[in-house]
Amino acid sequence: MYAIIKNGGKQYKVQEGDYINVDKLDAQPKDRIKVSEVLAVNDGELRVGTPFVKGATVELEVVVSGKDKKVVIYKKRRRKDSKLKRGFRRQYTRVRVVSIAA
Repeated sequence: MYAIIKNGGKQYKVQEGDYINVDKLDAQPKDRIKVSEVLAVNDGELRVGTPFVKGATVELEVVVSGKDKKVVIYKKRRRKDSKLKRGFRRQYTRVRVVSIAA
């Protein structure tokens, strides 16, 4: 059984027991979060919502919050002293999929 959920403008395909990194959430470790924005559920037959599947929820448990590896953005142009270097670290919350209720 799997589900496709929407969180933070992104879509994730999840199964029970999966670990995923989502955009930072305001939650402490061991908190439980219910996601009702379920786009599709497959439990033998595929049910697709318009836009969400009615009555379907996915329960997530927060594991830890952290930062991803640094992504370096570097631009160099032909002229002298014309370069730009910036870094970015995405903040995320690692969650575990506890259950999928269709």
